[in-house]
Amino acid sequence: MILAFPNDYYRNVESIYVYPTTIFPPEISIGFFEVRTTPIQGAMPILGEAHHRGPVILVWDVVKKETRHPEHGHNVVYHEFAHKLDMLDGSAEGTPLLTTPEEYQRWGEVCFKEYLELCEKVEHGKPTFFDSYATTDEAEFFAVVTEHFFCKPENMKHYHPKLYQILQNFYRQDPALRVLTN
Repeated sequence: MILAFPNDYYRNVESIYVYPTTIFPPEISIGFFEVRTTPIQGAMPILGEAHHRGPVILVWDVVKKETRHPEHGHNVVYHEFAHKLDMLDGSAEGTPLLTTPEEYQRWGEVCFKEYLELCEKVEHGKPTFFDSYATTDEAEFFAVVTEHFFCKPENMKHYHPKLYQILQNFYRQDPALRVLTN
């Protein structure tokens, strides 16, 4: 992901925990004086996580499966390490560290427009190139589009050329070109 970056772009990654299979976090119990205002839901499985001031967590069987099938567009390693790039400025808001005000402006214009268009399509049940998980918030959008940028670059370049160009400029590489030359 960061072949052309300075070697300190993952300075916020102090440890990586790799679990052999899907894990479930413990259920959070409510306190004696608390009142539940939302329905009780079962614990959601963790396939990967990136903590702001903590580790990256990966589930090995998921990493292996997704590595064998990049055509699905999912890759938990790309996803979680995109979050760590996003967190370099101290927050996870879907915008990694960029170098110029012009890059920030262009990033905002293209990414916010693409994010809103995706949210609109998902809300109305229309088919989309990206997984609906990308509509969770801008941080997840960045992580999901990063997965597609590296896993399905030629399709992304075709369906979302401006977004592809933004990521190509940020990552300083063109994975679609690598696919075409293989």
